Amino acid sequence: EYLGKTVQVIPHITNEIQDFIERGARAAWDGKCDIAIVEIGGTVGDIESLPFVEAVRQMKLRLGPSSACYVHLTLVPFIPSAGELKTKPTQHSVQKMREIGIFPDVLLCRADRPIPEDERAKISLFSNVPIDAVISAWDVSSIYKIPSMLHRQGLDEIVCFKLGIIAKPADLSSWDNLVNALEHPEREITIGMVGKYVELSDSYKSLIEALMHAGINTRTKVKIEYLDSELVESGGAAVLDKLDGVLVPGGFGKRGTEGKIAAIRHARENKVPYLGICLGMQLATIEFARNVCGLAGANSTEFDPDTPHPVVALITEWTDRTGRFERRDALSDLGGTMRLGSQKCPIERGTLAARIYGAEVNERHRHRYEVNNAYVPQLEAQGYTVSARTPNEKLTEIMELPSHPFFIGVQFHPEFTSTPRHGHPLFRAFIEAAITARQARLEQPATAALAPLAQKAAA
Repeated sequence: EYLGKTVQVIPHITNEIQDFIERGARAAWDGKCDIAIVEIGGTVGDIESLPFVEAVRQMKLRLGPSSACYVHLTLVPFIPSAGELKTKPTQHSVQKMREIGIFPDVLLCRADRPIPEDERAKISLFSNVPIDAVISAWDVSSIYKIPSMLHRQGLDEIVCFKLGIIAKPADLSSWDNLVNALEHPEREITIGMVGKYVELSDSYKSLIEALMHAGINTRTKVKIEYLDSELVESGGAAVLDKLDGVLVPGGFGKRGTEGKIAAIRHARENKVPYLGICLGMQLATIEFARNVCGLAGANSTEFDPDTPHPVVALITEWTDRTGRFERRDALSDLGGTMRLGSQKCPIERGTLAARIYGAEVNERHRHRYEVNNAYVPQLEAQGYTVSARTPNEKLTEIMELPSHPFFIGVQFHPEFTSTPRHGHPLFRAFIEAAITARQARLEQPATAALAPLAQKAAA
């Protein structure tokens, strides 16, 4: 491609970065987006980010002054011993940005409290940024309060002005209603998330947010109990007794799988709403095969290559979302045998999945192992229902148990398409099922207490 030229950071790498940004902006929303937001992480001066900073500098020069708006995020720390905010880090950060050719249009100043007017004026003076464009971004109880915070300080108007965009005044009333629903829930439920990375909850960040979104849409406070699957494995499922729903997320590797299977069995036998995602669906299949179908030793070949009943196994042939036949092994590109990306598939009528999704599902995948089709007839004979299959290979995409109030597993990752405004239908259905289960559980003691009185009155 370069015909023997020496490939250099400038211009070759920086040109490629610019091309990538422009291609991404054109592809988004079929080319109908008005603004492309590009985030460059790290700290000013980091060697890793310099080519990207240089690329966006060149981009504004090439496309014109109204083609880009530079928003610089800085830290304004509060020093407890001095009892004051310190603006020097921000001043030096802006100076460093100016040295490498970036002149910020807006400063977003992170602090643990609102930044006073005199401190903003000081930052403005030493950074050569108008005081109205020195925006205070302080700590709040929920990240969803930040859009309204920034709007009240005029950030959206400044960006539109810098980009030459004439826009109607922003109406955040629906967003404010969303925040109000988050802060004023009408009920509370507890969901048990059973995994092996629970000590670092950010491992499941997308799932946590999807549950929160469903809570917002149902005006429900969703309390998440993070349960280490290894502790469930060693200590039994008693820790699950007070839960209103059980969720087993995706993952890889054998460690902790038996604890997850124990949690799934508890949910199935005690009619607790269950949602299994990716590995969570595969383990639900294994649990059903062992304890309902009587297939002793049933497992995934990922965990036990010599299992007598490989109800979950490695699939190396399928058709991708464009209809192209795929064959992969461990040496292949794109994750080897991993099935990646979104894929559409039809849903069986009259199923729980159909009530949630409608006639078709289109979700993103990231997995290697699949439910083994050779065992599906045996599973279905005992009440296991496959409610969605891939169109060509007939691989299991969604499974459910019609005899259970809410028991569903999906091979894909629905959490990636959840939004705070609209949530996601699968997570909303799960939360609604958990609400119903909690109400039934709370009514049981009252019913039991009234039973002797009713018997006495009848006598």
